[in-house]
Parts: sequence; structure tokens; C-alpha cells
Amino acid sequence: LERNPTDVELMMFAQANSEHCRHKIFNADWTIDGRPQDKSLFSMIRNTYHHNSDGILSAYSDNCAVIEGFNINRFYPDSDTTEYAYSQEDCHILMKVETHNHPTAISPFPGAATGSGGEIRDEGATGQGSKPKAGLSGFSVSNLKITNLMQPWEHDYGKPERIVSALDIMLEAPIGAAAFNNEFGRPNICGYFRTFEERVKTSTGSEVRGYHKPIMLAGGVGNLKSEHVLKGAIPEGAQIVLLGGPAMLIGLGGGAASSMNSGSSSEDLDFASVQRGNPEMERRCQEVIDRCWQLGKNNPVLSIHDVGAGGISNALPELVNDAGRGAVFELREVPNDEHGMSPMEIWCNESQERYVLAIGPEHIEQFERICRRERAPYAILGSATKEQHLILNDSYFANKAIDMSLEILLGKPPRMSRNVTHEENIQDVFNTDNIDITDAAERILHLPSVADKSFLISIGDRSVTGQVVQEQMVGPWQVPVADAAVTCSGFQEITGEAMSIGERSPIALIDHAASARMAIGEALTNIASARINKLSDIVFSANWMSPAGHPGEDAGLYDAVKTVGMEICPELGITIPVGKDSMSMKSVWNDKGEDKSVTAPLSLVVSAFSRVQDVRSTLTPQVQIINEQTELLLIDLGRGNNRMGGSSLAQVYGQIGAVAPDLDDTETFKLFFEMIQELNNQDKILAYHDRSDGGLFTTLIEMSFAGHCGLDIELNHICINHSEIIPALFNEELGAVIQIRKSDHDAVFAYIKHMNMESMTHIIAHPVSRDEISFSFNNSVVLSNTRTHFHREWSETSYQMQRLRDNPKCAQEEYDAILKAGDPGLNVEVGFDINDDISAPYINMGARPTIAILREQGVNGHVEMAAAFERAGFSAHDVHMSDIIDRGLSLEAFNGIAACGGFSYGDVLGAGEGWAKSILFNEQARGQFERFFTRDDTFGLGVCNGCQMMSNLHEIIPGTSHWPHFVKNESEQFEARTVMVEVLPSPSLFFTGMEGSKMPIAVAHGEGRAEFQLGSSAKTAIKSGLVALRYVSNDGLATEKYPFNPNGSADGMTGLCNEDGRFTIMMPHPERVFRSVQNTWVSDHKAEDAPWMRMFRNARKWID
Repeated sequence: LERNPTDVELMMFAQANSEHCRHKIFNADWTIDGRPQDKSLFSMIRNTYHHNSDGILSAYSDNCAVIEGFNINRFYPDSDTTEYAYSQEDCHILMKVETHNHPTAISPFPGAATGSGGEIRDEGATGQGSKPKAGLSGFSVSNLKITNLMQPWEHDYGKPERIVSALDIMLEAPIGAAAFNNEFGRPNICGYFRTFEERVKTSTGSEVRGYHKPIMLAGGVGNLKSEHVLKGAIPEGAQIVLLGGPAMLIGLGGGAASSMNSGSSSEDLDFASVQRGNPEMERRCQEVIDRCWQLGKNNPVLSIHDVGAGGISNALPELVNDAGRGAVFELREVPNDEHGMSPMEIWCNESQERYVLAIGPEHIEQFERICRRERAPYAILGSATKEQHLILNDSYFANKAIDMSLEILLGKPPRMSRNVTHEENIQDVFNTDNIDITDAAERILHLPSVADKSFLISIGDRSVTGQVVQEQMVGPWQVPVADAAVTCSGFQEITGEAMSIGERSPIALIDHAASARMAIGEALTNIASARINKLSDIVFSANWMSPAGHPGEDAGLYDAVKTVGMEICPELGITIPVGKDSMSMKSVWNDKGEDKSVTAPLSLVVSAFSRVQDVRSTLTPQVQIINEQTELLLIDLGRGNNRMGGSSLAQVYGQIGAVAPDLDDTETFKLFFEMIQELNNQDKILAYHDRSDGGLFTTLIEMSFAGHCGLDIELNHICINHSEIIPALFNEELGAVIQIRKSDHDAVFAYIKHMNMESMTHIIAHPVSRDEISFSFNNSVVLSNTRTHFHREWSETSYQMQRLRDNPKCAQEEYDAILKAGDPGLNVEVGFDINDDISAPYINMGARPTIAILREQGVNGHVEMAAAFERAGFSAHDVHMSDIIDRGLSLEAFNGIAACGGFSYGDVLGAGEGWAKSILFNEQARGQFERFFTRDDTFGLGVCNGCQMMSNLHEIIPGTSHWPHFVKNESEQFEARTVMVEVLPSPSLFFTGMEGSKMPIAVAHGEGRAEFQLGSSAKTAIKSGLVALRYVSNDGLATEKYPFNPNGSADGMTGLCNEDGRFTIMMPHPERVFRSVQNTWVSDHKAEDAPWMRMFRNARKWID
């Protein structure tokens, strides 16, 4: 510069060149044990792409990686007519996984919320704009130490005062991540949870290894058009636009702070570096991006980048530099909510929900129209220049806050050199001889990585978009044991996407490379449950967490990356086109003069993604009780080695072990994957579950829980003597258990033999209808108890966490529901023919009747609503409230309206109340809706947020004086579940001919409890005959019991209509489950229509 830099330049440089942003360790030169290495870590990851780039459309150059998808009929509104329609086009698949560890340790709710929000922005800012679709999340923390459930392996070692305890992280952070996903409208359908904190031997004594600095994982999958995969060139003069919320003094220095060991920086920096989230704003921004990409080749966006670490000080330079341009910016054009901020604070803060875009001057007016319609704030900050130079003018101080070459800021820095050595593994062998099997089972069932994770799952909306095929919950009893998450490509498709997670970090304390290989193996045995054409269709995101600089850890990291990038992935034919690293996984503090530290093991989290040939063929762990005999087979990829190092059993006895399981033979593994896919293709597999945490014991009992049945388990095929029982049951070697029909036994084993897998395949169990799980050896029972008993043990951790976090009464009711051994589970009892398309006669009768798919800012369930009505024969139109209020759109032309689900105005005024008030207090809007409601040829449906909104419009909707107000759920928590409802006799046009039907439906809301005005009650509403839906137990009885009634509404009430039946409101979501594949459980996977499709067809029939 040849001058002193400004504070703005210094702070910008610090963020842009932090380890977090520049990944210096992964690009470093390495010398290990005195021998120079010829490859960097990143070059070894890239090696996977050099070995197999087939189907990879974008790697290492954007916010996400992109792989080939399918040619599908994609559904979205026409930009000119606003009518929803199908467009046949190539729809490709993007993926990304991030971590947000440091902020989550400091302030769990906002830390995890902005972690999810930032990753969602990465997806939307891929290429020239794309669509986030489904998410995943994960957590690794130290021991929970729950007050009423302290475990024998848990000990209090202390923690730094500035970070939150593991227990509080897991009470708050998952809510933060779920809340952001919920409000944005992205289903979070995959995850993991690990606790680990253990004192281990070292060459100099001992140390504590664990996750005082937690891992908070956020990732997901999305879609984009083929013409938008790569970012466009940015011409000189292109306008550089900031889309999103205002600058605020939050998240300052986050990029640098997250690159340091927890506790080694100043406390003020730690707290200043945590951001805050506003998902409703991010939703508005995404709607703008959606309108742009839906224009196809007329997309005004040339390039887009999300604003993350370093704020716009990092995002804006990267946007133009990547295109070979520079820029001139005006600081005072940055929208700012804190006018006392200095130029450095305005430029470098990490306020969330912002994107930077390059747009040609000729498209600015079009872009501005889109932003105004979506009520998304934007500002033109400057323009691109030919020279790669950055200037930031400050009109207030009449100076240049920044004036530097981008080569100085973002050019290649000198490569870091790492000179490191290996540390010898000196852990003791884990001896299982004196372990009591009953005690072992009880401990394993309480270890969080094994135990029920319902408390992490039911808080997250897993049905929004109407494109979720398989989420965490499995079967009629909704047990969270799914191996992979699956989505469908579109509303007319059976193709889709799958994702899964693998991580085996405790093994790294024995063998770094083996832990990485096992993480890959686990991710693949999980995703094998989806119908995937070939192994090489799968790609990985690799997220590496390491305590860089800790003795032995750098060399171990190199070993792990080398085995992944140079050996295992090339041998399997799998590419790693995307990933992330976090190199500061250590907490240090001083406790009364004593220096303490807790260091995480090397933690590779592998997220697997793939295109799916047929989503209807997704396998689950639910054991099937059918009209013929079946058997369960163990496929043991460990070949009987039963290595116990790093296992859950070792952990619950306070040990590590010296010999770890491993992925020993990639050729055998490829045969295993091919075999599962082919047997699935032949319909030979009834149930599938991988072997992982907790070993074969956990695999089998989880399959039993999902199938609500007992198992007779015979160990003779895998044990020679009693001393082998514990290792055989609790080793965590790779493998899986499949259920087959006995009538298929010969054909299945013939194929297994053909694949050379016969020696590692064993008959292990038979399902039984009695409520008992029994383990036998040599005709002698070695462990037995009721399925109910084991299930309660497995669910106790979740219950205790739920009790601490939510309404304890509701937590107790859900926990006690496990005691009902005879629970029939979800079931379907309908009084009509599901396959009878009663709207078919009207399809070719000329112009389709029109329906306005109403949305307000923050609404996120409109597309699936439009798809349901379109399938029933309607012309569905995208109608934003701004169209009515600001542009005078008339409702006169519409036959119906559908008010959709979501979080209008972020529900800050109460659920749906802000939306209702925007109508009631606006003369033009109120007049439009009053006229619509009083016409006798119109109808309306309000679902979830739309239900809450319409209930607040009762004064202008005729015949609705009995409608309640909807308030916070009795559980005091957002509830996302699949529950049973009954259709009651009512005049509702939507439920004609459906009376008496009882069937499952998706619910997802935080304020669904019906509260009546003074002088009215649920009973009077029911007596009026205008209650159309109520929650029922799985036995079909009206219920107020949680979780079958997820919000506590009296008499189970959840749907009502007005007196003439034209207007119906309901909290559940029929628009998300109108296809069979959209249901978390369905009796016939191959059927196309689900029962709830009748609702929408009834509306079409009513029109004529």
C-alpha cells in the first residue's frame, strides 16, 4: 500500500485471510516425521475428482457442489401470468455441509440458528441462483450430565465460564437450528448426535478428550436449472446489489474468532462474534432468488454470493474477484440500522440474511420490481470495474475507507508449512470378559449416540415443501431410526435425492485413518437404504474438525485425508466435490490457577448425497409382520473380527480400546452395496438397517421398535463360546441386517453366494408377535425382556431432555405412551375409494376454475398447496398480499382462495395475526376480502398459518362466529408430527363423502391450540356440527392426549368450517401429503394418490 492501512482495511484483511476463510492448513506444505510430503490436504481431496468426475457439474468453485439430476416436470408460477404450471427441464442437485461450532459454544440458540441460515444461503447463492430443498444437522458435545439421569461414565471436569455446558447446548442449539429451518420453510430430515468426553492415556500421562467446543453441523440438498449451474461473467459496469436486511453491530470478527481455540481469545471478541438470525427475512430474499431463476435464460442475476464470515467485507470482494473484476462501492449506501457504527463496523459486521449479486444495468428495473413485490430490502452499492482494484468511498467523511488491489486482499498468500510428528497409540485393550450383558444393554440404551433422538426431531418441520419421502421417523409407530433421508424430484416424479451421514470420531483416538474410513463406510451403509443406480452416483461432503497443533493430531489429520482422498474414495469411485474444515477444536481455560483443556478427537463427518432412481423403493428398519414367515440376516462386513476399540460399549465403561474396526476391503464393500441394491430392485428386502453405534444389539432392537414386534435372536451363527457374546453383540464393524421372506430364502442366498458374500451372511433373528426381545446362545437365553422395557430405556434420555425443555406433563404423556404394547400405530380407515378421481370428468371442460394461492411475507407452504389444487383441475395462481395491497389486484376473477402455511411476519404479532391485521386495517384489502367472502360462488381453505390468519378474519367471513383463536401449543414447543385425524360430519365442501374416515396427516405448528371467546367452547362448536376434523388416537378415539393431539385442543378439535361449508380452516397439512410418496408411512408405497387428495377434488367437483 505504501501507506498505513485504515482500520477498515485491516479488519477486512483479518477476516478474509483467517483460517476460517482461507483454509491455510488444508493448503499447507507438510513435513511428517522428518519426511517432506508431496501433496497438500486439499490436493488429496481434489484427487477424488480427478479419478471420477462423471456427473459432477461444479466442484470446489462455488458455495455448493452440483451433480447431475433428472429431466423432470418442475412446478412454479409463470412470471407474467402468475399461473402455476409444469415446465419440463433438467433439474440438477446441489449439496453443501457447513459447521458453526464457535458461535454455538458461546450462545447456542443464535449460534445454531445462524449456522443453519448461513448454509441455506450457500445453497440459494449457488451458480446464478438456486432452490434449497431439504436440510440435515448434527451435534457433537461433551457429556450431558442430566441431573436426574447421571450416567456411570460421566464425570465433572469443569468448563470455561464463557462457553455453555453440553446440556444447555443440547437444550437450546437444536431449537435454534430447527426454528430457522421451520420459519424459512426447509424440512430438516437427517442428522446425528454424539456425546463424548473421556480421559485417555498419552505419552506424558493423560488428558481429557471431548467436545467442550461442540460440533454444530448444518447442511442440505437443493436444486437448480442447468443454465444456472455456473456463475456468469460480470461485465464492467454491472451493478453490485446487496439483497437482504440492514447492517447491525453483530457478529463482528466472527471469521477470525472461529479460527481460534475456544478460550484463547478475549471474552469480548467471543461474544461480539456471535450473529443473530432472522429467517423470515431470509425467506423473502429466497423468494426474490426464486423469481429470478424461474425466468430461466432471462434471469437477471449474473452472479450471486451469500454474506457469511467477514460480512460484506469478504462477500463483495469475492464476488467481483472471482469474475476477474474490481469494484467501486459507496459505504453509505449500505442499509444500516445502527447509525452510530464506525465505517469499519458497517463494512465488517456479520449481520445475517444478506446476499450480494451482480446484475446488468438493463435488468435492474426488473429486479427492483421483484424485490418490491416480495418486500425484500435491497440496495445498489456500486459497480464492477475492469481493473481488479477495490475502492470504498465514504461520503460522510469524504474519504476512501478502502483503496487497495484485490491481489493484496485475496491473492495467494505464502503457503503455510507444517512440520509435525506422529504419536504412538498407547491405549489399553478393551477387555469385555467381566461385563454383565444386562448392565451393558442398559448403559448402551442410555448413551445419546444410541438412544432415542425424538427430542431433536419433533421440533423440526419435516413435511414442508410436500416433497419429503423419508425423514427420520419410520413406520406406523413413528420411531426415529431411518438410515437416510429421501426427497422426490417433483410433484409428478418418482425420482429424487437421498442424503445420509457417517461419523466415527472416537476411533480417531486409536487410529485416525481408520476413523475416516469408518465414517465413509457408515455414510454408505446408511444411504444404501435408498434405491441408487450405482455406487459412483454418490458424492460426499467431507467436514474435517481437528485440534490443529495438538501432539499427534496434525499427522493424524494428514493420514486421514490421505486414506480418504488417495485410497478409499478412488477405489470406491466416489468423489468429494465439497467440504469444510474447522482446525481449532480445543477448549482451554484456567480454573483457580490450574490450566485445563478439553481437546476434541479428529472428527470427520461424511455426508453422502445421491440421485435416487425410485423413491418408492426406499428401505426402512421397520420389521414387517406379514402373512408368511420371515427371517433377519446379518451381513457382517467385519468378517467376525469384532474389534471393540472406539465403540459405544467401551465409552459407557470409561475406556477407549486399542484395536479399532475398519473398512478393510473396498472390493467386498462394493459387492455389498451392489447386492443390497439388486435385492431391493427384486423386492426381496422387507426391512434394512445398518450396524453402527451400539452394534448389532442396537440394530436389532431398533428394528424391533420400528416394527412394534418382538424378536427371537439366535447367536450361534456368530459366536463359538460365551466369551464372544458381548463382542458379537456390541462391536461396531460395518454391516447391516436385512429382513427377507422365508419363501425367498433360497433365491436370496443363491444371489449372496453369487456375490461371494455367503461367508459373512448369517441368519440372526426371527420376528414374533409377542412383546419380547430375546437373545439366545446354545438354546439358552442370555438376555431377554419386553420390547416395551427396552424401548423405555432407549427413550429415557429423550424424555428427560424433553421434560427439562418443554412442558413436563406432555413429556410424561409421550414417554408413558410407550407402555401401550397394543398400540395399533398409524392406520387408514376410509369410507371412499382413494383411487377414484372424482374430478376427472371436469378436466376437459374448457377453462379451469381459478384459485388464488395466497401468501404473505414469511409464508412458505404455497407451492405444495398450488400443486394439490392443480392436480385436482384448478388453475392455481401465485398471489402475494402485496399484489392486492400495493398493486390493486382484484379477487373478483377467482373462484377460491387458499391461505397457506408458514410464518407470516415471523409470527411476531401472534400466529397469523399480523397477516389478518394487514387485511382488516387496510381499506382496499378489507373490501376485496369482504366482497369475496360474501359471494355465494366462492370457497376458501386456510391451512396452518392460513388457518390462524382466517380465524382472525371471522368478523368478515359469514357464519364463523364459532371459530376459535389459535394459541401456543400445550407442550410449549413447536410440534411437527404425523398424527391421526377423523373427518366429522359437517357442511364443509372439502370433506363431502369423507365423513367417518380416519387417517394420518402431517402437522407442523407452534400455536395450534384452539382457544374460544368468552361464552363459547369446544363443545358448543362440536354440537353446532361445524367442526370438520379432530385428532384421534391410533385406536380411533377423540383425544386430548399428547402427542396424538399435538397442541392440546379440547376434544381434539383441529378443523372447522363456516355455516354454509364454503370456508374451511384446519391446522394439519393435507397439501403436503396428497401423494402416497409424500407420507412418512403408507401401507402401499406404489400407489400414486393418498387419501387427502380427495379434499382438493371435492373442491373441484363443488365448482360444477
